[in-house]
Amino acid sequence: MRNYLILIFATILFSSCGEYQRVLKSDDYAYKFDYAKQAFEDKRYVQAATILQDCINVFKGSDKAEESLYLLGMANYENHDYTSSGAYLRSYYTRYPKGKYTEAARFFCGYGYYLDSPDPQLDQSETIKAIEELQAFLDYFPRSEKVSIAQNAIFELQDKLTLKQLENAQLYYNLGNYMGNNYQSAIIVAQNAVKDYPYSKYKEELEMLILKARYQEAANSIEERKADRFRDVIDEYYSFVNNFPDSGHRSEAENILKIAQRYVKD
Repeated sequence: MRNYLILIFATILFSSCGEYQRVLKSDDYAYKFDYAKQAFEDKRYVQAATILQDCINVFKGSDKAEESLYLLGMANYENHDYTSSGAYLRSYYTRYPKGKYTEAARFFCGYGYYLDSPDPQLDQSETIKAIEELQAFLDYFPRSEKVSIAQNAIFELQDKLTLKQLENAQLYYNLGNYMGNNYQSAIIVAQNAVKDYPYSKYKEELEMLILKARYQEAANSIEERKADRFRDVIDEYYSFVNNFPDSGHRSEAENILKIAQRYVKD
């Protein structure tokens, strides 16, 4: 019985491969298109994408042009080729801004870039592209059933960008006064991150880093500037504890305040 089932499976597989080869060689594009649609339905996305690639130029201006372009984008999406998918889906919604599949094309274009977004240590061009595409989707389709998915993806992507900024700021902080005042650079990078992404889960870490950098900057200043810079430290302390009264960094922040107050006369 087992050998019989294997034989049936092999026969079906051989037959399917044989038809696929005939489709590739065929000049009947209606036949190709029907086969590609069925391949897509059967989750044979590589076959679907390969055949649709042959079809899209032939179908330009025809009633099959819109569907073939969308299916090509989605076949690449299902193949996890999000770069190609994004290009085809963007081409689709550009050509057909009010098309049958425009809502889906905009969403999956952005969501594909979201899935392809690299680790924070790497270049974040794709992350920025994903945010832009998903935000455009929300702007065009604010009542879509996929709104919450897009919003959560954007928040996650923004956190990734914030983490990269936090790591950059931490790097400047660790460099200290090596070849210049890197504490000031740490402050600027962290402040920009807080401004750009005010709801990030890394906001507390960023604000604590700003406080620590201001303290180090003040502590390493010449005597004539210490008082003014420690006043900035005190201001930063109160800003931090107001924003995060229950912070796990509260004890460290309190120690910084005590030292800063020694240098500031009321």
